[in-house]
Amino acid sequence: MSLPRPSPAAVESGEFSPDERKLLVRLAHDAIVSALEGREISLDPPSAHLAEPRGVFTSLYLHGELRGCVGYVFASCPLYRAVAETARAAAFDDNRFPPVTLEEAAALEIELSVLSPPRPIRAEDVEVGRHGLLISMAGHRGLLLPQVPVEHGWDRLTFLEQTCRKAGLPRDAWQRGANIEAFTAEVFGEKRG
Repeated sequence: MSLPRPSPAAVESGEFSPDERKLLVRLAHDAIVSALEGREISLDPPSAHLAEPRGVFTSLYLHGELRGCVGYVFASCPLYRAVAETARAAAFDDNRFPPVTLEEAAALEIELSVLSPPRPIRAEDVEVGRHGLLISMAGHRGLLLPQVPVEHGWDRLTFLEQTCRKAGLPRDAWQRGANIEAFTAEVFGEKRG
């Protein structure tokens, strides 16, 4: 399913209003805390816009350090539900970190990256700071969000190599037939506007 392009004004200011952004970040927090407390939360979408299927990644930070990051590349469910599911998965299922505790949950900073659908791209057209990458080959797949190369000061070549590395592929797999797809992301939360 192809989503309609936002109007030019929406592109400049972001697709999501400040109120929608706050609501989604609050939902991510509530999803984590409710799981720790063993209670349910309402997952009824508050608007048709937030009920649209979208890919999303939820990144958790504790004292400025990454504490978990999990997401859906493809639009598998309504955005509102995807935020709750990825927030819980980032808190409890990211195998790089132990599960978040109730004490830690209160101090978490949440960053959401709402993705556009991935599209094939030529390596020379990848723009650092604009594109996220999804590289796949022979059953391996690696993804890096658009903000990752900026945070690390990578150029385009390093970004391509590191995405291959994340996929468990040789660094030059992007030159040897790997499938390269790009996406954009609207990034917001407590670490960013």
